[in-house]
Amino acid sequence: MRNIGMMIAVLIAGLAGGYYFSGMQHEGSVSAKAKSAAKGNGPCAGGAQPLMWRSPMNPSVTSPKPSKDSMGMDYIPVCADDGAGSGPAGAVKIDPTVTQEMGVRVSKAERKNLSRAITTVGRITYDETKLVTLHPKVEGWVDQLFVDKTGETVKLNTMLLSFYSPQLVATQDEYLLALSNWRQLKDSPYVDIREGAKRLLDSSLDRLRFFDVAEHQIRALEKTHRVRKSMHIHSPAAGVVTKIGVREGAHVTPASELYQIADLSRVWVLADLYEYEIGWVKEGDEATLKIASLPGRVFTGQITYIYPYLDPKTRTNKVRIEFNNREGLLKPDMFGDVTITPHILKPGLYVPREAVLITGKKAHLFVQTAPGRFEPRTVKTGARSGGLIEILSGVHKGELVVRSGQFLIDSESSIREAAAKMVAPKPAYAKPPSRKEKQGMEMKGMNMDGKDMQGMDGMKMNMGKGKGDGREE
Repeated sequence: MRNIGMMIAVLIAGLAGGYYFSGMQHEGSVSAKAKSAAKGNGPCAGGAQPLMWRSPMNPSVTSPKPSKDSMGMDYIPVCADDGAGSGPAGAVKIDPTVTQEMGVRVSKAERKNLSRAITTVGRITYDETKLVTLHPKVEGWVDQLFVDKTGETVKLNTMLLSFYSPQLVATQDEYLLALSNWRQLKDSPYVDIREGAKRLLDSSLDRLRFFDVAEHQIRALEKTHRVRKSMHIHSPAAGVVTKIGVREGAHVTPASELYQIADLSRVWVLADLYEYEIGWVKEGDEATLKIASLPGRVFTGQITYIYPYLDPKTRTNKVRIEFNNREGLLKPDMFGDVTITPHILKPGLYVPREAVLITGKKAHLFVQTAPGRFEPRTVKTGARSGGLIEILSGVHKGELVVRSGQFLIDSESSIREAAAKMVAPKPAYAKPPSRKEKQGMEMKGMNMDGKDMQGMDGMKMNMGKGKGDGREE
């Protein structure tokens, strides 16, 4: 048992010694690096001391002096010359070979006139200026419909229906009487009588025309001199009947809608544009239309109107595009793909859209100032089109901006900027004195005739003694 106890003691002593010498070796290694850096033999270029040391596994873990992580790996020095020398905070320097391996690509900031092709969805509708609604001018009853189906194509003056109206019958009587009177008095030697008969005839004839009585019926009335019971209503325009509001035998008034006729030789396409797209278009811009049911056909039209208000639900602005439709292939309520080619050109300084990194309300990119050297720039952006974005400030013409691989550079730049902030001198400020210190300062500052409070205490004590002596006497 005694031998076993001695063996255990020797083992414990060996382990403790090994741990002690290992710790001494680690501390010696770290202190040797610190001393070497202090002598100007730092790991940075020219023997300079690093700004800080960071963990190789976690860059956010840093140390002001050389150290090791929990796995025994040495911290990596962060040198001041790893950036762009005297460049702004966050500037980085990367070996050109490494940048090539990282896939870093740059593009030149160029001034150019930029246009924008806008693609949206449009809905075909009627040309409102060629949409006709037909109402009777007098009250009556429908006798017969000659066009009784919607979708029928009609021409100008096509007979639509016939109807009976007591008012039209009376008007025909008035016209026939005026016509007979004129025929009798047209050769009268008295001018007033001739002119009166002519005015009466013209007035009754105008009344018939105001009631939309067809010209062929007026001529038949003059020829036969017989009143007709049914009068005809004709189409006032050519087009397609889109609505029939009455049927045979129906009682109609001037408020009754008889027919709705649409001229489809030209159609409108209403397209919705977002707010940021409105500034690119204007009236007269060319637009093309493609319909899924008509593969291979491309229709060309022009923007004729931009509506002065937005749809409150979709937050879009409608534009009206007119298309020729003589073939009748474009039908109302069809949908199609609309491409607008604006004539507006916006001059400016443009870079590739992917070069700009948007973080919150700010935008920044990286400019290559020298081979392998990059510095961050906060920029103000403008219009976007065709994979390009306008730079209003922050970059000058001809500068090279990073368009790929910038996320890796941005990560390294953030670490450099954090390091620069850590070693930047902090503004000096005066710590407010405590209450005890403030009282001490006040007491120390008080004096009388060149004597401080300590002297005053001594005088008080002496005076006290003198008074006491006098009272004893």
